[in-house]
Amino acid sequence: MPDKIIKTIPQAAFEFEGVWEDLLENKDFIKVFLSEVLEDYIIRQRWYGGKASKLKYIELSEYFRIQQHGEVYFGLLLEIDFVEAFYHHYFLPIAFVTDVDFAKSDRILPIKIQGQKGYIIDAINLEAFRKLVFERILGAAPFDRTKVQYHRSESFKDVVYESSRFMGLEQSNTSIIYNEQYVLKFFRRIFADKNPDYEMSRFLTEIKDFHNTPAYQGSLNIIDSDEVNVTIALMQKLVPNEGDAWDYMLKELHGVFLNLSAKHIAIDTLPTVDMFERLQINEVRPEIIDWVGLNVLVKIRQLAIRTAEMHIVLGSEFEDTAFTPNHFNGDYEVWLKNRLLYQFQNRLNTIENRMHKLDGMALDLAKEFLEKKNLIRKRITNFDWTKLKGERIRVHGDYHLGQILVTDGDFFILDFEGEPESTIRDRKVKQPPLKDVAGLFRSFHYAIYATIFNNPESYNRSQEELFKAAEILYSYFTSVFLGTYTEEIQNANLNIGYNQERIFILKYCLLEKAVYEIGYELNSRPQWALIPLKGISNILNH
Repeated sequence: MPDKIIKTIPQAAFEFEGVWEDLLENKDFIKVFLSEVLEDYIIRQRWYGGKASKLKYIELSEYFRIQQHGEVYFGLLLEIDFVEAFYHHYFLPIAFVTDVDFAKSDRILPIKIQGQKGYIIDAINLEAFRKLVFERILGAAPFDRTKVQYHRSESFKDVVYESSRFMGLEQSNTSIIYNEQYVLKFFRRIFADKNPDYEMSRFLTEIKDFHNTPAYQGSLNIIDSDEVNVTIALMQKLVPNEGDAWDYMLKELHGVFLNLSAKHIAIDTLPTVDMFERLQINEVRPEIIDWVGLNVLVKIRQLAIRTAEMHIVLGSEFEDTAFTPNHFNGDYEVWLKNRLLYQFQNRLNTIENRMHKLDGMALDLAKEFLEKKNLIRKRITNFDWTKLKGERIRVHGDYHLGQILVTDGDFFILDFEGEPESTIRDRKVKQPPLKDVAGLFRSFHYAIYATIFNNPESYNRSQEELFKAAEILYSYFTSVFLGTYTEEIQNANLNIGYNQERIFILKYCLLEKAVYEIGYELNSRPQWALIPLKGISNILNH
């Protein structure tokens, strides 16, 4: 923590008695700090998730010291209350700096402590703070019983701090790269429980030795005033990579659609396949191989193997009840239906209110959605747990191409936090593994249509022809994936049900995912609403 004024600070500063280490005990400071100054700062942050709501006020839920060798920072848990009668919790670490040139864009409050002028800033901007957290995790005791708990894995040792930097573009969290070898993710939105990303990372790599997700290295948790273990930060190995699978797939798909003209392919003559059929690559018709190329299908197969391996590991625990497989039951059915019916009604209202923003096929599909609303509702309520023999396990929960890294022709699976709209409790509910498969299938569908939307002048075909080609391509992607995934799962004796059950669950999860997607698209980019609406139409008409 700097203790020397380098230049005169021009802004008017709030003055407080006492020392920095006791500042959080000062009620006058708390009152000033939680004022509009902090509100203005927070609503400008990329990690703030309440931008669509009206902030009412901010409370300090609690605070804790992050310290070492007399160097002290404070971690704050802030409760942000909204006019719409709900609240979020956020983590904000703070530091006091006296250098007028420091963190100009991240200052929260100008203050004067014991005559010394400076600023309260987000401590993550300070290398000294980042180094301290790294060293506290590295030096963690095996069993920490204090309020602020640092933990490290057996593999994180014999390391010396060298450097730290921000990972780059951030959204809901802030990630720091250390020594170009490790990533520490500070969770900004905080829940009163262990974060699923922390739980899943530890389970998969430290307990079960799954190699295709970044290895768990350590964490920072606190025990809050209700004796709940709250995850603040997660450290993992940095995986060298060539970007995520979404960007990779867009690049590959652009080539696939260019082939339509380059190879003079007649779309109407292409052989079709049912999207729930199971195919091995050697069973894919030569006309499709000629059009799509072998490489993309090989990558789809590899992704199916890694997904299956993840699920096999997640279904292999028989002691830790947080991870032991469960069968379907009445409680799960009630939870699922209530959740989906609420979401469906919300999306129904959104479509009715946004119809005027749609045209062409998107408008036609929206009308079909409204005409078939009772059929969709019936599909949701048709879930009958007594007919299902498969198992439920902990799943990724928000599985799509953007959560997967490409590295040396292989795939690493990231970010096990779960669906952003879900509560922390809902994210930990055991689900059919096919829910993740459905999430990835929806991502395939998106990538195919995004390629068409992003390159309107490139393919010398009508939109109608391109959409027809899109659906053929999508069905081969899903079939090749299912052929490999199902074989891997069955060889490992993970019970995902008999064939008709698998198709029922997959359809159900695809419907759920597409209904979920409609809300985002209609609010953000209405023309893209065609993609989830087409996905729903496919399921209803299958």
